[in-house]
Amino acid sequence: MCTGSNGCGCCSFLLQVLRGRWFMMFASFLIMAGAGATYLFGVYSKEIKGTLGYDQTTLNLLSTCKDLGANVGVLSGLLAEVAPPWFVLLVGSVMNFGGYFMIWLAVIRKIAKPKVWQMCLYICIGANSQNFANTGSLVTCVKNFPENRGMMLGLMKGFIGLSGAVFTQLYLAIYGNNAKSMILLIAWLPALISLIFVYTIRPLTLSSHPNEKKVFSEYLYITITLALCLMGLTIAQKQVNFSHSAYVGSAVAVCALIFLPLLIAFREEFTARQQKKQPNSAPTIVVVDQLPTLPTVPAKKSETTEIESDHSQSQIDHSKPKIENKKAETETPCCGNIFKPPKRGEDYGILQALLSIDMLILFLATFCGLGCSLTAMDNLGQIGESLGYPQHTINTFVSLVSIWNYFGRVFAGFVSEKILLKYKVPRPLIMAISLILSAIGDILIAFPKPGSVYIASLLVGFSYGAQLTLLFIIISELFGLKYYSTLFNCGQLASPLGSYVLSVVVVGRLYDSEAMKQLAEKGMTRAMVKELTCIGNQCYRKSFSILAGVNIFGALITFVLVMRTRKYYSGDIYKRFRDEMAAEQNAG
Repeated sequence: MCTGSNGCGCCSFLLQVLRGRWFMMFASFLIMAGAGATYLFGVYSKEIKGTLGYDQTTLNLLSTCKDLGANVGVLSGLLAEVAPPWFVLLVGSVMNFGGYFMIWLAVIRKIAKPKVWQMCLYICIGANSQNFANTGSLVTCVKNFPENRGMMLGLMKGFIGLSGAVFTQLYLAIYGNNAKSMILLIAWLPALISLIFVYTIRPLTLSSHPNEKKVFSEYLYITITLALCLMGLTIAQKQVNFSHSAYVGSAVAVCALIFLPLLIAFREEFTARQQKKQPNSAPTIVVVDQLPTLPTVPAKKSETTEIESDHSQSQIDHSKPKIENKKAETETPCCGNIFKPPKRGEDYGILQALLSIDMLILFLATFCGLGCSLTAMDNLGQIGESLGYPQHTINTFVSLVSIWNYFGRVFAGFVSEKILLKYKVPRPLIMAISLILSAIGDILIAFPKPGSVYIASLLVGFSYGAQLTLLFIIISELFGLKYYSTLFNCGQLASPLGSYVLSVVVVGRLYDSEAMKQLAEKGMTRAMVKELTCIGNQCYRKSFSILAGVNIFGALITFVLVMRTRKYYSGDIYKRFRDEMAAEQNAG
C-alpha cells in the first residue's frame, strides 16, 4: 500500500515497467533461454543408452522423436490462432515438465523400465513444449516489432541457442557433474519460467520507438558478452578442475548477464516517464495539407477554434474509410484462392503458402540442412566416445555447439539484416552458404584429425542456428505475418523428417553395422554385451560422408530460391509495415 506520493509514484512506475514493451521483451528472452533443452540430448543420451540398454539405432530413434516433437509445432500454431499467448505458454509448461520428468524417473529407476514407444512419447511431449514457447513468445514479439523482425528473431533464437551452455553451467552449480540430474533440471526450470511470465507476453499496439534500434544493439552486445563468457567458462572448465563453489560462481555470473536486459527495460521506461512529465511549452501546430492559403483576416478565438475543429473532423472522416478499405483489401481468408496467391510479402492464406513453390524449396532445403545438423548434434556424445574423448570433453562439444548455435542465430538476424538493407543480398543466399559450412563440419567428423571435432562442433552449431533463424525470417517475409504462427511451425516440419531419415536410417544403422563388425572380430555376439559400442575413426566415416553430400544438395536447391526471390529482396520489403503504422497513428 502506498504511504505517500513517492510511494505511489514508485508503484505506478513499477506497474508501468511490468506492463511495458521492454519488460515483455526481457521476459521473452528468459523464456527462450529456457526453451533449448532439446540441444542437450548429447549430454544425457549416454545415460539413457546405458541405463535402459539401448543400441545406437534405438537411441537415434529416440533422438528422432525428440526432433519430431521439437519441430512439429502445428498444434501450437493452430492453438495460437484462437487462444491468447498466456494459454499457449501455460500448455507448453505443463508438457515440458510432464515429458522430461517421466524420462528422469525412468533413468533413475523410480518407475518400471518403459517400453521404447513410451520413452519416445515422453521425449516427444517434452520437446514439443519448445514450440509452445516459440509460438507464445517469439511470434508475439515478431508481430510487435515487424520492422525489426530480423533483429528480434536473431536475439530470441540466439537465447535458445545459448540455452544449452546456460543449462550446463546451472546444472554443474546445482547438481554437480551428474548427467541424470540434467534431465530433472530441464524438466522443472523452463516450466517455472513460463509460469512466472505467463501474463507478461501479449500483443501490443504497433508503434515506432526512436531508440528501438539502439536498444536492440545493446541487447546484442549483452548476448555477445554472455556467449563469450560461456565460451571462456567452457574452455576453463576443460583445462582446470573447478570446485563446486567455483561452479556456483560461474552460474551467478551467467545469471547476472542474463538479467542485464532488465536494467535496460527500467531505463527506457524511466526515460519515457520523464518525457511525459516535461511541460509542452511549444504551441500546438495543426498542419493542413492541400488547403488553399487563406487571407490573413483577424478572427475571433471562437471562430478559429471552430474552423480547426471542423477541418480536423473532416480529415478524420476522410481517413477512416481509406484505412478500412485498405484493411478490407488486404484481408486474407485462412485458405485463400490457392491458384491466385498474392504477391510476395503480402499475407498468404495457409494453403496458399504451403502449396507454393517457394515453400516447397524451403522444405527441401530444411530437410537437407537442419536434418543433417540435428543428426550431427544428436550423435555428438557417441562421436566423442568413438574417438576416445572423456565425458567432460563431450560436454565441451555440446557447449560449443550451443554457443556457436547462438552466433549463427545472431548472424542470421543482425548481419543478414544489414547486408539485406545495404546491399540487397537475398536471405536465401546466406542460407545456402550456411549449408556449405555444415557440409565442411560433416567432412571433419567423417575424416577426423586431432582437434577436428572442436571445429566441426563450431561449424555445425553455427550453421544450424543460422539456418533455423533464416527459415523463420524468410517465411515471415515471403508469406506475411497474418498466419505466421501456423506457417513457421509448418515450415520446420521437414526438419524432423530429415532427422529421422538421416539419423536412424543412415547414421544409426551404419554405426551399428560397424559395431557388429568389431564384435565379430572379437568373437562375440550382440547378446553378450549390454551396450553396442563402436570405437575408432571408421564408425562415422561413411555416414557423415553421406551427410556432407546431402548438405551440398540442399545448398544447390536453395540457390534456386535465391534466383526466384532476388527481385523481391531488391525492393523495400518493410514499406508495407511502415504504411500500416502510419495509418494506425493517423486513425488514432
